[in-house]
Amino acid sequence: MTSPNMSLKGRDLLTLHDFTVEEVNLLLEEGARIKALQKAGIPHPYLQGKTLAMIFQKSSTRTRVSFEVAMFQLGGHALFLSPRDIQMGRGESVADTARALSRFVDGIMIRTFDQNEVEELATYATIPVINGLTDLTHPCQILADLMTVKEHKGTLSGLKLAYIGDGNNIAHSLMYGCAKVGMKVAIASPDGYKPNAKVVELAKQDALLTGTSIEVVSDPIEAVKNADVIVTDVWASMGQEEEQKIREKAFAAYQVNEELCSHAKPDFIFLHCLPAHRGEEVTAEIIDGSHSVVWDEAENRLHAQKAVLAMLV
Repeated sequence: MTSPNMSLKGRDLLTLHDFTVEEVNLLLEEGARIKALQKAGIPHPYLQGKTLAMIFQKSSTRTRVSFEVAMFQLGGHALFLSPRDIQMGRGESVADTARALSRFVDGIMIRTFDQNEVEELATYATIPVINGLTDLTHPCQILADLMTVKEHKGTLSGLKLAYIGDGNNIAHSLMYGCAKVGMKVAIASPDGYKPNAKVVELAKQDALLTGTSIEVVSDPIEAVKNADVIVTDVWASMGQEEEQKIREKAFAAYQVNEELCSHAKPDFIFLHCLPAHRGEEVTAEIIDGSHSVVWDEAENRLHAQKAVLAMLV
């Protein structure tokens, strides 16, 4: 059994924009390699004796389970820390929490609201910090997405991905990640819900490095035309529940359904980070149909995060 590539040891994962083209591809290759080991029943305890602190300011199914299982299968241990479990939830500064945890554990994964909180944690921690999700970015999800696309399409460079819906953390991280691997991205969102302009600018800079393009439009048909991959997300993310009715009206024309998907390539694949609301952002015919690879995508959260943990921690 070969050891993981250690070129990223000690690094933080805050956004995929922070990583080079080569580094993103290394993470994807490592994820595929570790997945193959698991499927073959070959143990891979690269983090024997290591401990990961998992801070959850936002609840989760896939992030919680995949990181905890990943640490166990890598030979390490994960500590679940909710706001009720640590002093950061009762007024201790992020900086002091970072300093204290750095003396106890080997890495920190945090799932929270504010990107600045993750960045501050990384500034003061002396151990790797992994962004498990913020309102701005979701890098671990997109590494799993890219793994899934490569498994089903055999390549990444030159493919077109269409994202339909809210210009949120998934849209942002898809732009960053796809730009690094040479995929064309078209984002379709209604006015008032477009992606963050600064993220779009940075992603377009990344796209220049791989000769691809980032496009933000209002027309979902325009975005989906000739797409190899179609992605969507819920219309109201965690913390936006009070906007549900308003968003249902704003996104009514942005549902991923059979009519919209008819404009994509015949062999398109469909991704959704989950949880999904059938009948809202996507119809059951699409998410439960033959084009959907959402369960492979969900599983790949485990393998992609193993790669992140093995290479960074």
